[in-house]
Amino acid sequence: MYSTILLAIDGSKNSLRATTEAVKLASLQENAVITVVHVLDITQSKYDVLHAQGKADLELTRRKKFLSMEEYLQSNNITYKLLFLHGEPGPTIVEYANQKSFDLLVIGSRGLNSLQELVLGSVSHKVIKSVKCPVLVVK
Repeated sequence: MYSTILLAIDGSKNSLRATTEAVKLASLQENAVITVVHVLDITQSKYDVLHAQGKADLELTRRKKFLSMEEYLQSNNITYKLLFLHGEPGPTIVEYANQKSFDLLVIGSRGLNSLQELVLGSVSHKVIKSVKCPVLVVK
């Protein structure tokens, strides 16, 4: 079924629901792996780097944001990798997904920044239009 799942998250409630759905699907397939990606936009990334005490502190700060999601994956015995990518979320997710050939991409329908979404369109919509693998959008 789906043995390699890409889960795109941003810390929003919809990305937490997307995590739940990805876990349900992964638990159906023995040895399934979920690759969890969070895309840091340039302004946020610069801010994080300038205010961090070092590389280890930066990594810890970023991982804390997704601690409950990681605990959920661990409590369900799901094998996962957490990656932080840099760039504009939609195109960066598409590029990564298309390079790695995932069986499925899971993404929340709406993210954290509703103003940008209104003006520019949602990340999930941009991803659906360009990614080569099947996509599950969770609302």
